[in-house]
Amino acid sequence: MSTLPKIAWIGLGIMGSPMAENLIKAGYAVTGYTLEADKLERLAQAGGTAAGSIAEAVKDADIVITMVPASPQVEAIAYGPDGIVDNAKSGALLIDMSSITPQTSIDLAKAAGDKGIRVLDAPVSGGEAGAVEAVLSIMVGGQQADFDAARPVLEALGKTIVLCGPHGSGQTVKAANQLIVAVNIQACAEAVVFLEKSGVDLAAALDVLNGGLAGSTVLTRKTDNFKNRDFKPGFRIDLHHKDMGIVTDAARTVGAALPVGSLVASLVASLRAQGDGGLDHSALLRGVERLSGHTTES
Repeated sequence: MSTLPKIAWIGLGIMGSPMAENLIKAGYAVTGYTLEADKLERLAQAGGTAAGSIAEAVKDADIVITMVPASPQVEAIAYGPDGIVDNAKSGALLIDMSSITPQTSIDLAKAAGDKGIRVLDAPVSGGEAGAVEAVLSIMVGGQQADFDAARPVLEALGKTIVLCGPHGSGQTVKAANQLIVAVNIQACAEAVVFLEKSGVDLAAALDVLNGGLAGSTVLTRKTDNFKNRDFKPGFRIDLHHKDMGIVTDAARTVGAALPVGSLVASLVASLRAQGDGGLDHSALLRGVERLSGHTTES
């Protein structure tokens, strides 16, 4: 019998599926639940166990990990007679890896704590590639003892794992992360259009730019998206729109000005309104192309 903790995984989307599979590869017994039958089948084929409900998935779990799109989905799976809080055993550790509002994480920690369930908010950065390669950056909010208990599990999922402060701190840092990423993608997109309209070899230009101070993880990860206009979703515009709402609202609450971030948030919202919400966030390039009268769209 394995001495590793039993894990329940709720939410098997673009990020959740490869993350759960990495835990299986690390030797953990993973029982999963999600709404899509094909994702449950994928988990089973990878060596996990498919559950028929949240309650079934979490009832015997030592650690429950959630990875769903936004605060409403976290609340839907956490609360109610069929939710995590009412069905996980006392002493279990709930690690929410969704990107949600800091206040939602704080409220969840209190509600779960009242039932004897420990909670960490642990959103991630790195996109689908980072999830597949298990090199995610994981920003955590909660108690030190719970972080220490969760660390071996998190090390099977990511490379940079940091306790950022009390409950909600992980989500605050993730909001800052999404601000930086969106502004960076927008700057890269503007540079791509500028370079192409100037007649420069785009591949050569991006290669040399990425070797200097303008280089970034964003440019490394998204160069092929820009060159090939490949906007298959690794992280959807819809989700980045949600995250920009979180950071602009949180910044307003604490009195922090986001002059550039607010503009990029509007550009993300505009792209979504034009029907591109299901595309990868590198599709910010499409918005710049439209504004520049330089489009490769069919």
